[in-house]
Amino acid sequence: MAVSMEQVPKLRPGFRFQWEPAQSAHVLLYPEGMVRLNGSAGAVLKEVDGRRNVADIVAILEREFPDAGSLEVDVCEFLKDAEQQQWIMFA
Repeated sequence: MAVSMEQVPKLRPGFRFQWEPAQSAHVLLYPEGMVRLNGSAGAVLKEVDGRRNVADIVAILEREFPDAGSLEVDVCEFLKDAEQQQWIMFA
């Protein structure tokens, strides 16, 4: 199922997003372990707060990275993957 721009993503219960200095990267912590995120994944998940919808997240990232062009497809694909990995859910 495709991600719509109106959906509101949030981290699943038990998951915590943070910067990890030892990894020099954003990570996603959960009871069974940790996922080290690449720069793009960290930038997207940094904006996932359970209040912003996908359109808001795309707009924020397009302002933050103006040279990247349209990010709608990339953000939607990442959020779909993150949902399949059970990192996030849609409210």
